[in-house]
Amino acid sequence: MQIFGFLGSLLGYILWGVFYLLKDFGLSIIVFTIIIKLVLFPFSVKQQKSMAGTARLSKKQKELQEKYANNKQLLQEEMAKLYEKEGVKPMGGCLVTAIPLLVILGIFYAVAYPLTNTLHIDSNAVQSALSYVNTIPGYVSNTNPVYQEISLLTIFPNIVDTQAIQNAFSASEISQINMLAGGFNTFGINLLAVPSDFGLLSPYILFPVFCLLSNWGSQFVMTKVNKTQMAQQQGCMKVMLYGMPLISAYIAYTVPCAVAFYWIISSLISLIQSIVLSKIFSATQLTAKSEARHAALLFANEKNVPYIYAPRENPVASDNKNKSKKKKK
Repeated sequence: MQIFGFLGSLLGYILWGVFYLLKDFGLSIIVFTIIIKLVLFPFSVKQQKSMAGTARLSKKQKELQEKYANNKQLLQEEMAKLYEKEGVKPMGGCLVTAIPLLVILGIFYAVAYPLTNTLHIDSNAVQSALSYVNTIPGYVSNTNPVYQEISLLTIFPNIVDTQAIQNAFSASEISQINMLAGGFNTFGINLLAVPSDFGLLSPYILFPVFCLLSNWGSQFVMTKVNKTQMAQQQGCMKVMLYGMPLISAYIAYTVPCAVAFYWIISSLISLIQSIVLSKIFSATQLTAKSEARHAALLFANEKNVPYIYAPRENPVASDNKNKSKKKKK
């Protein structure tokens, strides 16, 4: 948990920087998602190349499987040689697929702990403020201890003038907390709300539903666009393909809506990105480039081989040579 908290703290710097400019957490999530996608873009390219490269070798793989059907060990060795020869890493996309999960966990810890991980306020000051609000008559804190800071942030504008809060935080920290507390209502929706706290019939249920649909839609379109590549995916990627939408819906139901909102935006951007990358790095494109490189290499080798020829004799010298032979006879 400390590792994820550290990750949330790192992402919190980016979130707070964007929020400081936009003053709206929903818009900040959108910009933040674009930034993360740009940072991870090289890994996405690597994943697409791995998928397309594996698909490009499907015919050769099938031939090896038929040839060494009775010798699994030799089959694995020949497969490894094939991958090495062609420069393909079939498992290269698994790690890349796991990165978005780490980002989601980081986002969760940035949102669930907005004071310590997003604003980076000293934890002792935050704990002092939490101890105070728990003594307020009629105040009911969130039953989930993970969301105590969210509860404090929600009521902060009402208690900001109390002596306990003034003692716990500096003037600049109070200003930052007030700014953050007022920025979670995007399009009239409280992004700090947790859908599970309101039940299945509340409007907040739309977040896990949209999370499920966006993830499923993204995976469905990716499967259609990369039909051959998806058929060649390894086990880890198949689990992500079919299991991720369901996992995302469950998580979205139990975490603040801001986390689900990030996941929805991320899925939509990933959909567009996958369509573009599948056009640039398709199996057909990689095959064409491979054949072009092979032809260029053969041409270069031919140019470097010296041309061996037999020197032709001078016609006059040859005629004199023949006359000399006749005189001797």
